[in-house]
Amino acid sequence: QVQLVESGGGLVQAGGSLKLPCAASERTFRTYPMGWFRQAQGKEREFVAAIRYSGGSTYYADSVKGRFTISRDNAKNTVYLQMNNLKPEDTAVYYCNALRGDYRSPLYGDWGQGTQVTVSS
Repeated sequence: QVQLVESGGGLVQAGGSLKLPCAASERTFRTYPMGWFRQAQGKEREFVAAIRYSGGSTYYADSVKGRFTISRDNAKNTVYLQMNNLKPEDTAVYYCNALRGDYRSPLYGDWGQGTQVTVSS
């Protein structure tokens, strides 16, 4: 069974920063690229960032490029999302998932509980 546990969300003022960790089961983490997604209220879930299995390459949605950084610690089976210069439009529930080969599509249909990020203006 896939285990994905996101944390680190909270309320932050515009311009602030947060770092979100996601702990994954070892089998999931060591086999696949990993990604972050988000879902704002009333909107569909969208891709945010991806990182290859080796950690050598990263990919970002245009809306977060230059502000967010994805990284992974293979020893801890954890993927991170460092979010800087946050904007109110970044407000959403953030989720992690393993990725398919296109580095955009989630691999698993089951999602974790997510972590709420709220950015006040």
